[in-house]
Amino acid sequence: MEASRLTYTSLNQAVLEPVDLKAVSSNELCIETLYSGISRGTEKLIYSGLVPISEHERMRCPYQVGEFTFPVTYGYACVGKVIEVGTSVSKAKVGDHVFVLHPHQTRFVVSEDWVNVIPANFGNLRKAVLAANMETALNANWDAESETAGSIAIIGAGVVGILTAYIAKSHSGLQPVIIDIDPDKRSVTEKMGFRFLLANEALHMHSQQFDCVFHTSASEEGLRLGLKLADFEGRIIEMSWYGEKEVSVSLGGAFHSQRLELVSSQVGHVARSKRAIVTHADRMTQAIALLRDPILEDLLFPVVPFTQVPNNIDEILTSDTSLCPLVTY
Repeated sequence: MEASRLTYTSLNQAVLEPVDLKAVSSNELCIETLYSGISRGTEKLIYSGLVPISEHERMRCPYQVGEFTFPVTYGYACVGKVIEVGTSVSKAKVGDHVFVLHPHQTRFVVSEDWVNVIPANFGNLRKAVLAANMETALNANWDAESETAGSIAIIGAGVVGILTAYIAKSHSGLQPVIIDIDPDKRSVTEKMGFRFLLANEALHMHSQQFDCVFHTSASEEGLRLGLKLADFEGRIIEMSWYGEKEVSVSLGGAFHSQRLELVSSQVGHVARSKRAIVTHADRMTQAIALLRDPILEDLLFPVVPFTQVPNNIDEILTSDTSLCPLVTY
């Protein structure tokens, strides 16, 4: 069976190339892709050749073809339909809809260990491409222990930032504030039911500081703002990944006197607070269940046919208006 995949071939270049699929073995499934989501932050680093040598192994995604920097396939947000199953597969059957951490490809064969069945009552399947982002947001809330916070802010109104706020609200019962430098992010943020502030507005609200600040903007300025907005013994959860870019922040001033805590949150490991009782598979199951809300479809933009991705990839990865670009097959 033939398929087609998206490959980053060289600096700022991507193409579609044919691939011959292997036969399905006893513990494997063949998936026909319906949708995939582009991870703008990570895939932009790859497209721009900015993955540090030190991270070449840790950055590998499941079923990646090639090595960093180029040529390489990348992606981890595929939603598809099972079209063939091996004789020993028990997790899914032909016709099931599934989420798989797999690069952008029209059809693919994977071990059942990587398949996550989407419940029948899930609703619009498009939302399921957000599963990896939701998993990241869920893990960050566990790292932050957000259910114990008295006030919460999220810096960065991208997909991960909004999903982090979505979970924080359900965990804590609080109304998180989302902060960004782009006024165009106000409409989607407020439509999702969150209060929106521009960064300069938040900085001048001297009466408002936060017990818990999530930073998702991948900018030095955003992290500095987070340190300024944290209240006494506040916790700043750093969710950004900077690639090769060095970041300079001041750890003088209020950092010590306010006893602030700067915590790295990364999805490769289950948060320490849950690691003894929650597996990676458990966490993904929870993330998919959290995506049932129809309002989350507003985070999918723009919508691009798979065949048009190479022609539009530069705009997709660099546009400030993009949330989670949705690829249709």
